[in-house]
Amino acid sequence: MSHELKIELELDAPAEKLYRCYTDPKLLQQWFAPKPWTIKSVDSDVRPGGRFNFVMASPEGQEFPNKGLFLAVEPNKRLVTTDAITPDEFQPSGPFMVAEITFEDLGNGKTKYRAVARHWSEETKKQHEEMGFEPGWTQTARQLEALAKTI
Repeated sequence: MSHELKIELELDAPAEKLYRCYTDPKLLQQWFAPKPWTIKSVDSDVRPGGRFNFVMASPEGQEFPNKGLFLAVEPNKRLVTTDAITPDEFQPSGPFMVAEITFEDLGNGKTKYRAVARHWSEETKKQHEEMGFEPGWTQTARQLEALAKTI
């Protein structure tokens, strides 16, 4: 049984610019949270084994820290992250998912964008669905597209 959630969209921006918006902390901060949520801070070391830390904030100001590692990095093509491992610990009972983002160049400045969230269990998959995976990740993909068009 698959514990995956995914979205696949055609974005009107080149893969290189979309990838840059993912890997430049200042750019990521501008689009990564579904509005009206925000990203308060980002710290990342984009390389296999590199860490990521970001803090997402609700409209009311409640903060949600997120941390993990990059598992795979293929510039302009693919990023894989997990929250199961951080530089300090392995947490198999508490993590949420492995995320894989791919960018497929379609030519003419367009990209096939695919985001897959692989969860540890049906329970965590369902939790993510209830949190609004599809509308939230689709909204942020469109925010990513809009930002990439400006750089």
